[in-house]
Amino acid sequence: MSLSGGSGSPSKESISTNSSIETNGNLPRDSSRFSLFSAGSSTSHEEPYQCKGHAEHSLSCMQSYLQSGKLCDVTLIAGNNGKRVQAHRLVLSAASEYFAVMFTGNLREAGESEITLGEVNGDILQSVVNYCYTGTIEIREDNVESLLSTACLMQLNKVVEACSSFLANQLHPSNCFGIALFAEHLHCPTLLQTARAYISEYFMQVVQNQEFLQLSLDQMLILLAREDLNVISEEYIFHSVINWVNHDHANRKSDIAQLLSFVKLPLLSPSFLTDNVEPYVGEDLSSHKLIMEAYRWHLLPERRLQMVNSRTKPRKATLGKLLVVGGMDKFKGGTDIEVYDPRSDKWEILCPTTGRRLQFGIALMGDKLLVVGGRDGLKTMNSMECLDLKTYTWSQMPPLNTHRHGLGVALLGGTLYAVGGHDGWSYLNTVERWDPTSRTWSFVAPMQTQRCSAGVAVLDGKLYAVGGRESSSCLKSVECYDPHTNKWTMCAPLTRRRSAVGVAVANGYLYAIGGQDPPSSNPSYVRFSCVERYDPSTDSWTIIASLSGKRDAVAACLFGNCLVAVGGYDGAHYLNTVERYDPITNEWTYLAPLNMGRAGACVVAVPNREATQTNE
Repeated sequence: MSLSGGSGSPSKESISTNSSIETNGNLPRDSSRFSLFSAGSSTSHEEPYQCKGHAEHSLSCMQSYLQSGKLCDVTLIAGNNGKRVQAHRLVLSAASEYFAVMFTGNLREAGESEITLGEVNGDILQSVVNYCYTGTIEIREDNVESLLSTACLMQLNKVVEACSSFLANQLHPSNCFGIALFAEHLHCPTLLQTARAYISEYFMQVVQNQEFLQLSLDQMLILLAREDLNVISEEYIFHSVINWVNHDHANRKSDIAQLLSFVKLPLLSPSFLTDNVEPYVGEDLSSHKLIMEAYRWHLLPERRLQMVNSRTKPRKATLGKLLVVGGMDKFKGGTDIEVYDPRSDKWEILCPTTGRRLQFGIALMGDKLLVVGGRDGLKTMNSMECLDLKTYTWSQMPPLNTHRHGLGVALLGGTLYAVGGHDGWSYLNTVERWDPTSRTWSFVAPMQTQRCSAGVAVLDGKLYAVGGRESSSCLKSVECYDPHTNKWTMCAPLTRRRSAVGVAVANGYLYAIGGQDPPSSNPSYVRFSCVERYDPSTDSWTIIASLSGKRDAVAACLFGNCLVAVGGYDGAHYLNTVERYDPITNEWTYLAPLNMGRAGACVVAVPNREATQTNE
C-alpha cells in the first residue's frame, strides 16, 4: 500500500492526506461554509464517552495474543518441573505487584527474556498467568496449597483471599492445626486468625485428634495461653496437657511444670488438685509450687487481691452464663428471662416466666432456678416456682409461710433463706428457711430490725442483711446471722442509708452497690452511684470506685472474679446497662446491654454443668 501516488492522482489503495475530502457529491468540495454547531454558541459541550466492556475486550485480545504466541516478551520457567509459560510483561505487571517490581525496577530480571521461578509448580504457574488475563482461576483440594503459596509469592491478593476462604471452609478438628501452621508459614493473617478461632471454638473436639498430640512444646504453650478456649472447665485443659505429655512421656515429662504454669490451677477445686494433679506431678518441685499457689488461693480468700496473676483469671467459657429474671420495665413488668454469654458479650432471650413478678428473690440449687415471693403488680405473693434449666419447664413448689415482697434470698449450707420484706400491710423482720430434703419452710430467729428491699448475701458461712427500708426511713444498719447459734448480731453500719441496694460477695468482702435514700425533708428519692465494701476482719466499710451513673433497684452478683451490676432505675429511665467491677483495678467497665431496661430484677451466675472429663 502506497502512501504517495507521485505526481498524479492518488490510487484507490492510497491514503489521502488532503485537508479537504471529497464525498459522494452531495456536498461541495469546499465545506467551510457549513457548521455543525449553532451560530453564536459561546459554551463548549464536552461529553466524555465510555465504552462499556472496553477493558474486558482488551484483556480478551491480549489473551488471544497469548494463546497464539504473538507479542509475548517474556517466558517464565517453573523451577519445580521446568515448564515454560509465555506471557506479556505489561499484563503480568498490571495484575501482580511482584511482577511490577521485577519488570519496572532495576532488577536483573527486567532485561531478561527468560526467568526461572524457583519452587513453583508448572501447572500452577500456567493457572496463575491465565488468571492475570482472565481474572478466573480454579481452586481445588488438590491444588489449593500450591496455589496459595504461589499467590502469596506473586502478591495476587484476590487469589490469596479466595484460597484462604476455600481452606477456611475445610476446617475440621482433624486438620485445623495443620491449616493454622500453613497460614502462619505463608503469612496469611486472615486465614491464621480464622483457624485459631476455630481451634478455640472447638477445642474440646480438637484435642482428641492426632494433630494436637504432634504439637511442639512452643505451640502447646501458645495454645494454652489463649483466654478464649471454649472449655466447660479448666479440668479439660489439665487433661489435655496430660494426654499430650503421655503421648511421648519419656521426652515430654520434663515439660510438665512449664505446661502447668499455663493451666489455671487456682480455679480447680481442692479435691481435684488432690486427686488428679498432685499424683501426676510426683516429686517435681516446680509443679508443687504451682499446686501450693492454688491451695493458698482457696485457703486465704481475703488475700486474693495480693495473689492475682494470669492463672487466677478465668477463661471466658468457664464462667458459665448470667441469667436476669423479672423486674419492672417500661411495660411495668418483664416476663422474659435473659441470658448472657461472656464469649460473645451478648444477651439473648432464654424463656418466659409464668407471669409478672416484682420485688422477689431468686436462688440456684443445682440445675434448678428458684423464684421466691414478690408481687405480680396487684398482690404480694408467697409462692415459690422452680425453673428446670435442663428442660426449661416451670413447676410449683411449696409456698412460704408468709407473703413477702421486697425480700432477700440466699443459699447457706445447702438451705434457702427468705429474709424480711413486706407482707402488704407491714414491714417484716421474720426469716424463713427452706429445707430441700423435707421440702418445707420453717422460721428461724428474726432479725433485730424490720427490713424491706435490703441486700442479702452470704459471706464466710454467715447471712448478711444490708440496709433496706423500715417504715418511712431507709437504713444504714447491717446485721449478720450465724446458723450455728441461730442468732442475728449487728455489724458496722453503712456509710450512708441505702434501700433497693445491690449486694454481692467477692474475695472475702461484701459489696453494697447503688441504692436510694429519700431524705425526710424532701419526699423525692435520692439515688446513688457510690459503692462501698465491707471487710469482716475489721468490721468496717470502705468507699470504692463508683458506678458510671446513679441507680437503685440494681441487681448484683459475682461472675467469675468480677462483680456485675445489672439494670436499675435512675429516676427517669429503666436501665438496660450492665457494668462489671474488677476488684484488682478498682474499675467499672460496661458489658453488653440488656435487651430491655429492668429495675428490681434478679441476677444469678449459672456455672457450666457438663460432667467432668476423665483422663483416658
